[in-house]
Amino acid sequence: MKIIVIGGGHAGCEAALAAARIGAKVTLFALSLDSIALMPCNPCIGGSAKGHLVREIDALGGQMGKAIDATFIQSRMLNTAKGPAVYSLRAQADKKNYMTYMKQILENEPNISLREGEVVEILTANSKVSGVKIISGEIVECDAVIVCTGTYLNARCLYGETITHTGPGGLKNAVGLSESLKKLGFNLQRFKTGTPARIHRRSIDFSKMAVQPGDEKIVPFSFETDPAKIAREQIPCHLTYTTPATHDLIRESLHRSAMYSGLIEATGTRYCPSIEDKIVRFADKERHPVFIEPEGINTQEMYAQGLSSALPEDVQIQVYRSVPGLENCEIMRVAYAIEYDCIDATQLTLNLEAKHIGGLFFAGQINGSSGYEEAAAQGLIAGISAASENGKAIELGRADGYIGVLIDDLVTKGTREPYRMMTSRAEYRLLLRQDNADLRLTPKGYAAGLIPEQRHSQFQQKAAAIQAEILRLQKTTVTPDEANEILMNKNSAPLKSGAKLADLIKRPEINYNDFNNLGALPPEVESQLDLFVLEAVQEQVEIQIKYEGYIKIQLEQAEAFRKMEKKLIPPDIEYENIHGLRLEARQKLAALRPVNFGQASRVTGISPADLSVLMVYVKQKTG
Repeated sequence: MKIIVIGGGHAGCEAALAAARIGAKVTLFALSLDSIALMPCNPCIGGSAKGHLVREIDALGGQMGKAIDATFIQSRMLNTAKGPAVYSLRAQADKKNYMTYMKQILENEPNISLREGEVVEILTANSKVSGVKIISGEIVECDAVIVCTGTYLNARCLYGETITHTGPGGLKNAVGLSESLKKLGFNLQRFKTGTPARIHRRSIDFSKMAVQPGDEKIVPFSFETDPAKIAREQIPCHLTYTTPATHDLIRESLHRSAMYSGLIEATGTRYCPSIEDKIVRFADKERHPVFIEPEGINTQEMYAQGLSSALPEDVQIQVYRSVPGLENCEIMRVAYAIEYDCIDATQLTLNLEAKHIGGLFFAGQINGSSGYEEAAAQGLIAGISAASENGKAIELGRADGYIGVLIDDLVTKGTREPYRMMTSRAEYRLLLRQDNADLRLTPKGYAAGLIPEQRHSQFQQKAAAIQAEILRLQKTTVTPDEANEILMNKNSAPLKSGAKLADLIKRPEINYNDFNNLGALPPEVESQLDLFVLEAVQEQVEIQIKYEGYIKIQLEQAEAFRKMEKKLIPPDIEYENIHGLRLEARQKLAALRPVNFGQASRVTGISPADLSVLMVYVKQKTG
């Protein structure tokens, strides 16, 4: 099978690698091979909910987790004051090293060919992809195409009254493909994102800022990475805040911002607003946080997270210098907003294939999402789907992973603004923790052909060790004499009679390791596991025991959800003939053509009454 991937960003990298590792011959076209895996905005991977996506990508056999483990300069676990369901790993990357690492991985994959060039047209025959046409006029035939164009389609960058028709960071944009997509019947939308200025390190007074160090104990993104082997000196980030003077300057100059002067008509992201948006939308806030983060080890450029802007350059300088620690800052690259074309993802199946054109897949910001992690997750699924014989090598639902939630939201509900993954979007987030992504998804990655036999065997050992230890703790009884000293040292109520170890570990103040002296994993099990895997086993045992009751409830809810997903809707159903349905419901269902009743229930505007009518109709038709 021959597959063409259009775009070398995070979606394109994962799509190409997944398809190639399954066995397809892949040609990846990038506008510039020097921009492979570019991080045009913040050079970081992970964060709230995004860390879950990266862990799931790794569990399925993707590359992003290993890439950031190899190139991070600071690593932190977020949300540790809350429960494990929302723990999220975040790492600052060395921007150049990350790109170099990923390009080398692609170059060394025997089934991938990298080509610099612009694809201007997607060719079809009999409603199926047949090839692409590049800007030179050359036609390259293929069996499938994965479009991963990021923010480059008809892109233009704006700040103040300055407009450059380029992609991010002044790179070449793609001008021909949008028209081709329109001719193929895709509805295009215009979205916007932005980035802050880059500041020279020597011009920053860090003494006026709070230090944000990395974690002492490194937690890797990849389940295969040994933390001891990636231990390194970390570079601190710093925290400062805007001031009333900052806000006054912005209010006085709003009319000069490209966002408020009428130059920008595209829809921006709600969850990563510019500093202008923050001042307007949150006028009651006296200050906003600004994180000063390094772009890498071998550069003096610093990223000012929180100060994304489309103000003119002269105003940007004043605004930045009103922030404590930045009074004498030297701006190396100005902040800007970027507009670009994307499609309405409701025209895709849950495998990210176009509903009306076979073999044409889309992944990343072209689908209306934002963020490197969201893009990479879609790229992985699109690559697996495109390389499989029937396009259905892997199915991830909302109860299976954050990736399932992400794709279902885009494809079923659509988005009218850049979509960002958040933990609140996942109905079953206690089940979909980042720590158990391998337990949930590695068997699926293995079935798809992305998990090697050795890794799968090691995974099975880990899974078996977890279950064996939970069973041991549930069966092992300790006496008051054995347990009370430990319990009293932890300010926990002493025992009056024997109790199971599992019941003691359920106490909030008690941890698994508190009872190590009363027996742990059997020696024959420990000897089979690497130390870092052993620690992961112990973590899983503790979480599964402590939250057993809550997990059981969510498992029951997830099972009920899956039953709805298994109730299929005939693909040739004629919604216009279901007269009991409201006109709006008929139109939306006909346009989206959900594959099952679970998906139909999530279509915006479909009521429980509509669903009941549809169920009766399908039952009558199918017997």
